[in-house]
Amino acid sequence: MLNEDKPADDYSAVMQRLRKIYHSSIKPLEQSYKYTELRQHEITDGEITSKPMVLFLGPWSVGKSTMINYLLGLEDTRYQLYTGAEPTTSEFTVLMHGPKLKTIEGIVMAADSARSFSPLEKFGQNFLEKLIGIEVPHKLLERVTFVDTPGIIENRKQQERGYPFNDVCQWFIDRADLIFVVFDPTKLDVGLELEMLFRQLKGRESQIRIILNKADSLATQMLMRVYGALFWSLAPLINVTEPPRVYVSSFWPQEYKPDTHRELFLKEEISLLEDLNQVIENRMENKIAFIRQHAIRVRIHALLVDRYLQTYKDKMTFFSDGELVFKDIVEDPDKFYIFKTILAKTNVSKFDLPNREAYKDFFGINPISSFKLLSQQCSYMGGCFLEKIERAITQELPGLLGSLGLGKNPGALNCDKTGCGETPKNRYRKH
Repeated sequence: MLNEDKPADDYSAVMQRLRKIYHSSIKPLEQSYKYTELRQHEITDGEITSKPMVLFLGPWSVGKSTMINYLLGLEDTRYQLYTGAEPTTSEFTVLMHGPKLKTIEGIVMAADSARSFSPLEKFGQNFLEKLIGIEVPHKLLERVTFVDTPGIIENRKQQERGYPFNDVCQWFIDRADLIFVVFDPTKLDVGLELEMLFRQLKGRESQIRIILNKADSLATQMLMRVYGALFWSLAPLINVTEPPRVYVSSFWPQEYKPDTHRELFLKEEISLLEDLNQVIENRMENKIAFIRQHAIRVRIHALLVDRYLQTYKDKMTFFSDGELVFKDIVEDPDKFYIFKTILAKTNVSKFDLPNREAYKDFFGINPISSFKLLSQQCSYMGGCFLEKIERAITQELPGLLGSLGLGKNPGALNCDKTGCGETPKNRYRKH
């Protein structure tokens, strides 16, 4: 559908409204309670305005780069991704839209604040040398960004890569709208690095798509056995009741081999493209839902820090040693009903509460005396931080989602008309 003369949806007003909500209602509380030091996830303007990201993961030489070349028609061009039977991709390669074919060094990508990759600088200069961007004048890249990753090599220690590979993968996983995990019939074994990767994918199961590539290299009976073996290998790693969607085909420009299931492979390819198109169509809904999910986490973090601080003030006496009192609270928060109080007095789900151990490290870096109570985070002109973020979660962001469906101007939202209390279901982003 890339060649259809259909006018592109103009979401600039919605995007501007989303940025305003984030900066005015969410970021003040996020900065006041140092949320980014707990989760290491800072949202930039570049990330808010970025296109959907599709991430390709999997063992080495299973066809990830070949698949991207095929989808973008880069075969036999100067900028095709290098492919081969040996491990070839050693860099994280980001394919973006541009007016002409152009290569961008990772150091330049990280320095450009307008792009969504500036936070990658924290992984060090060694990693930035392994990051490369390629701009391609392709219509598909006007709507989506592809990320090719180095293949997983089970017999090589992570330290030998020279940068924190798993941490970098986690950064891309957290921001990906669709994650293709690619296998081929010869690489179905699961080692420590692949097991670690699936552990990082936990909670993102709705975005995972498994691809069994090079399927035309097998006869029917062998293909069925390989398909079963793939599920057998992955079953312990994906702890969800519904199995992930698996695409079985050969994603490259060459003709399918004779006496193979040509019609099946073609239908699988079309289904994959429809899946990709669905992510593109839902890009604004996903973005709003992502910001709302972030706001919910910031609010819970602020409530917990406030509760720790309130408990600390209640337990302090004139003769108390403040350091020992707070150490006792942090070591055993259940003794002081920190988390139970949050569940009882606020509309927070127990499944959304962060790990208790994380707050030991958090308060080890940030002394409790550096924070203010939520009740003190109010001003006559600006209002209260907590009320503003709660209004964003319950009214403004759901109203923005409603405006997409109704085609209304987001600047003139009315909860009576859009139903701010209801959030449209989105199967690509967990709320």
